[in-house]
Amino acid sequence: MSLERTSGYEGALLVDGSWIDTGERRDVIHPYDGSVVGSIALADREQVVEAVEAADRAAEASELSAYERYELLMETAAHLEDEAESVARLLTSEQGKPLVESETEVDRAVQTLRLSAEEAKRQFGEYVPMDAQRGFARDHCFTQHEPLGVVAAITPFNFPLNLMVHKVGPALAAGNAVVGKPASNTPLVSLKLFEFLEEARQEVGAPSGLVNVVTGSGSTTGDVLLEHEAVEAISFTGSTAVGKYLAANSGMKELTLELGGNDPTIVWDDTDIEAAAEQVVGGACSNAGQVCNSVERVIVPEHIEREVIEALVDAAESLTVGDPFDQATDVASMVDDDQFETVVELYEATVEAGATVECGGNYGGDLGPRTFEPTVLSGVTPDMPAANEEVFGPLVPVISVPDFNAAIAEANNTDYGLEAGIFTQDIDRARRAADEIDAGGVNVNTVSGFRADHMPYGGFKDSGVGKEGIKYAVEHFSRQKLVGFHDGFNA
Repeated sequence: MSLERTSGYEGALLVDGSWIDTGERRDVIHPYDGSVVGSIALADREQVVEAVEAADRAAEASELSAYERYELLMETAAHLEDEAESVARLLTSEQGKPLVESETEVDRAVQTLRLSAEEAKRQFGEYVPMDAQRGFARDHCFTQHEPLGVVAAITPFNFPLNLMVHKVGPALAAGNAVVGKPASNTPLVSLKLFEFLEEARQEVGAPSGLVNVVTGSGSTTGDVLLEHEAVEAISFTGSTAVGKYLAANSGMKELTLELGGNDPTIVWDDTDIEAAAEQVVGGACSNAGQVCNSVERVIVPEHIEREVIEALVDAAESLTVGDPFDQATDVASMVDDDQFETVVELYEATVEAGATVECGGNYGGDLGPRTFEPTVLSGVTPDMPAANEEVFGPLVPVISVPDFNAAIAEANNTDYGLEAGIFTQDIDRARRAADEIDAGGVNVNTVSGFRADHMPYGGFKDSGVGKEGIKYAVEHFSRQKLVGFHDGFNA
């Protein structure tokens, strides 16, 4: 059954408690058929400055207790849950992922808001036993957490709702004010989130300007957020190139950078190959492969290569490609022409370099202008584009290795280090993978794409710095102060 997409959503800027239109707008396009979903107001530099300064005033004026911050986030979660169906339809309309995936993302966002609300009540300090050092037996010290001030939340197109919540939720839980900047091609669902946040802000009596959102050019908005002295922290999810630019130009700002990946999953000979193949293909093709920790490389021992490939082909061919509003669809379109063309070029270059297409390989045409079907590639070598670049599309490149030492070496044969997966029933092999793979997360008996919203999530090397995951993000958005009590003077 196919459902209708959303249309006619007119977005505005939220600055200091007011929704503001601008003189210039940009259409938001449904990726599957190119129809217009809605439009956004394009902020100029001055309007972004106003948003930052409003947030700065709100951060200074806010006296919200931990419980009131809990209430703000719980109220936001309730609003989102009440409108979950319409928000999921809006998400699929602008992003193009299958509706069932959008429904899952909305549900996760509700949970992430509630986890953030609970964390607002858990900012514990600690007593520091000063008598551990000679001469300080009569001194008493403890730590307490304080908000940074203004947090800028910059999000990508692939999970436009839950990734914004992952930044805004912990920032508010820690007592900060926020300025959100969603991706220009998927901004509408973030604007809907800020509608709920603003309603909740008013309900708890927080200062205007505590939550703000600006839309438009990344260069215009991003430069202000990077340069303005009132912005104390930037949480960014996106490309490694932009992340490195932020790192090089952010001065003393606190940075959380969730960047790219070229994530490996090892399938060894002592596992259920068919079950593993289903997870691998799902992990490579979810959201049309547009996931930072998607399975990008499948590493297998040479002696079972053909068996694994056949299982991967069966799993890939079982997926339905089509309209994201058709409830039978597993894989739909990519977000825009640029993303689609990048994957096409990478795929064609890999085949020209000698890889074999085991299944799939069709794109565009009758499938849809931005649709690429799940594709299993064998004979992939580490120097081929599908092996050494971030694919961000539904390709499943298989690399064979002679032994487990080579598997570990190939897993680490990348500038990235976000997540990794391994399927094995051997505890020693699993331990080696956990110890030796250079990535922010190593998942045993599941794929690199595993993520729960409360766990620490963040990579090594070119995959970024800092951790998301509610508790860990709250720590990034707080500063720790030591308070010491010492002997006084009697009058």
